[in-house]
Amino acid sequence: MKDFKLIVSEALKNQVKDLSLEEIVSLIEIPPNKEMGDYAFPCFKLAKVYKKSPNMIAEDLSQQINTTDEISKVVNLGGYVNFFINKSSLAKTVIENVLTQKEKYGHSNLGEGKTVVIDFSSPNIAKPFHIGHIRTTVIGNALHKIYSSQGYKTERINHLGDYGTQFGKLIVAFKNWGSKEEVEKEPIKELLKLYVKFHDEAEKDPSLEDKAREYFTKLENNDKEAKELWQWFRDESLKEFERVYKLLDIQFDSYAGESFYSDKMDRVINIIKDKGILKESQGTNIVDLEEFNMPPALITKNDGSTLYMTRDLAAALYRKETYDFEKCIYVVGSQQSLHFEQLFKVLELVGFEWAKDLIHVPFGMVSLEEGTMSTRKGRVVFLEDVLNQAIEKTRETILSKNPDAKNVDEIAKQVGVGAVVFQELSNSRIKDYTFSWDKTLSFDGETGPYVQYTHARCCAVLRKANEEATTDINYDLLSDIDSFEVLKVIESFNKSILNSLKKNEPHIVTRFCLDLAQAFNKFYHDNSILVEDDEIKKARLSLVKATKIALENGLALLGIKAPERM
Repeated sequence: MKDFKLIVSEALKNQVKDLSLEEIVSLIEIPPNKEMGDYAFPCFKLAKVYKKSPNMIAEDLSQQINTTDEISKVVNLGGYVNFFINKSSLAKTVIENVLTQKEKYGHSNLGEGKTVVIDFSSPNIAKPFHIGHIRTTVIGNALHKIYSSQGYKTERINHLGDYGTQFGKLIVAFKNWGSKEEVEKEPIKELLKLYVKFHDEAEKDPSLEDKAREYFTKLENNDKEAKELWQWFRDESLKEFERVYKLLDIQFDSYAGESFYSDKMDRVINIIKDKGILKESQGTNIVDLEEFNMPPALITKNDGSTLYMTRDLAAALYRKETYDFEKCIYVVGSQQSLHFEQLFKVLELVGFEWAKDLIHVPFGMVSLEEGTMSTRKGRVVFLEDVLNQAIEKTRETILSKNPDAKNVDEIAKQVGVGAVVFQELSNSRIKDYTFSWDKTLSFDGETGPYVQYTHARCCAVLRKANEEATTDINYDLLSDIDSFEVLKVIESFNKSILNSLKKNEPHIVTRFCLDLAQAFNKFYHDNSILVEDDEIKKARLSLVKATKIALENGLALLGIKAPERM
């Protein structure tokens, strides 16, 4: 597919010998309004080189660059060389590519033969799968889809929190106050109740903490009773988690959690020892990171039990040896940034050159309107409840507008879940935010349902026309400003995906979907499509079809369905 920004950059490169093509591409801007053209090149950087004013340089360049089939006009506007793209040429390029490639439009084989491991979701066993987990879950799933679209093989790993002293606490709580029947009836809610009770009781009787540590040590030593209880907690929790993953339509390639590495940690501890960087400090074993302005990385506690760091070191080594990854991405909250800096630094100090391929993708915190979430205090919002309420609200909205609507349950699920996912991916992932029922369940403004509705509108037009969209059209008929704005957004799809991949930021794709929906709705509002003139109708139907495909492909990368009717 023609890249018009590159075409403009190459035309400039023929005249500007003092900058590389890459430098020129990086300097190209989009003018602030449409009357100023489609691309602009600032000449201020060249003023010192040529000993001329930017305005004079821009005037010279605009005279030297010839128009082509792709570039219809070049002008000087206040120190910028401004380019006007041949609208008919852009229309032909975009329509032919989208209608030919269909569901593969925007995809490439950039990552062919390379593997990316994505560690995401990773809820704690026996604890609620709450609204705080949605960010890692949907960001990780979107990254999997974005990388896959560019030819990478992705390995989706759910690194379950299924190990640690909390299981000692849970075993003690269950043995003291638990009921097998109650746990099997509502596993997570009942286990959470027991976990909260443990902390309440431990404040009155601190010896319970010692018993919990004792039971975790038993678990590490494969004690039969401790192991059986732990396995039961894990199995029951996974049944609950699977219901949420099914609602979100998310799958994993591996559920290897922390416990999976319990027999792989001695090896990594020995590797660190052999490197001579394991030190004893106050009864614990550490790697000193003071010279890198970090606190020490704790490798084992004084009783010999292991920590998150030990397990994550073992996991990184296992993943490299198993998947030989190009990148290993950890989609984990920003509050864990120091942990990952330490992890990557320890692996680098050990001598693993692939430590540079480990990437922490942090995201902001989710809090509740009444304050921070706390599992210990039982103050959480269950993710399953949020998704089900979104589905139910959507169902009510559909039936209030169309009591005879078909496939209501399926559409309500696609739109309700889509609304929640889209909201999560609509801002930069690093921003903190406060969870609000009203905002999550609102379908007004820049939302998932707005984009899905635009897709459904395209489908309705195509159904009503009852004829196939074709590339055999008069492309000059799509050179009006409304059509051109839609085409420009569609043309930017692959660039949006690559930018999203480069920054590990799914919201760039979300923004593409919104920009396309807004551009198309303006075109739809201001232009009749099913007109008497057959040539105009054919051209506009092709634009509608291209928009439908691009919207569906964009939503698919976010893990959101595109219903054909709403």
